[in-house]
Amino acid sequence: MIKSELVQRIADRNPHLYLRDVENIVNAILDEVTEALSRGDRVELRGFGAFSVKKRDARVGRNPRTGDQVDVAEKFVPFFKTGKELRERLNEQEKA
Repeated sequence: MIKSELVQRIADRNPHLYLRDVENIVNAILDEVTEALSRGDRVELRGFGAFSVKKRDARVGRNPRTGDQVDVAEKFVPFFKTGKELRERLNEQEKA
């Protein structure tokens, strides 16, 4: 699912809201999550999961094509850990 499909599904479930308002709400939520992560904060959505940032240290990697060594700088990457309720719902579907 892409963002526009998410916006459309939410708008379909809430016919009293305009599509542009739903789009603004979704964008605002994603912007706030992004801002929090960029500050190094953790974002927890109970029942869904938690977003956090992990630091990857600098290292020496290899170019897969040539095999040459390449210096890879340290970086921060987003990390998502599923919540218990989401995990349970996903596993229920597998059993059905």
